[in-house]
Amino acid sequence: MTDWHKISLEKLAKQVETPDGYIRLSGPLEHDNIVNGDGLRAVVWTQGCPNHCPGCQNPETWDYEAGFLVEIDEITKRLSDFKGQAGLTFCGGEPFAQAKACKQIADYVRKELGWNVWSFSGFTYEVIKEYGGEPWEFLKSLDALIDGPFILKKRDLSLKYRGSSNQRLLHLEPGTGKIVSVE
Repeated sequence: MTDWHKISLEKLAKQVETPDGYIRLSGPLEHDNIVNGDGLRAVVWTQGCPNHCPGCQNPETWDYEAGFLVEIDEITKRLSDFKGQAGLTFCGGEPFAQAKACKQIADYVRKELGWNVWSFSGFTYEVIKEYGGEPWEFLKSLDALIDGPFILKKRDLSLKYRGSSNQRLLHLEPGTGKIVSVE
């Protein structure tokens, strides 16, 4: 196991602490977003990130105590009011630092709204899978994952949905987390 991989596993263990039934957000819910996944999308902006990638476009989302708590039921109600959306994307911060809450929201939009679900993560698929637990269960609820830390030296604005060339767009089999294809 490389030092980077070991450090990533330790960072993934640091979860945002929230009361059951709540999620900590860094900003308001979005709708009609076209840059964070295929089609018109709703976006949940999570608060808290252990990675602190140099050049991150959202450093204000790093602090685990910042942002604001919202009831998951309030999130699902508001998402239900958004019309014409193809799916939901979790951005951050680090969505996998609030894996349990994100999975609850993901399961709701898939079952009740028929949307597909994407997430960004500064962790790789392999780290999330090895760590297991709630982060892996959240990953298994996704249709797509954009994985890996943002690396400023590898910044590439020509990539679809990604900021640096080390990041991958993984299309997943919902329910199993199996990688179907890689972009």
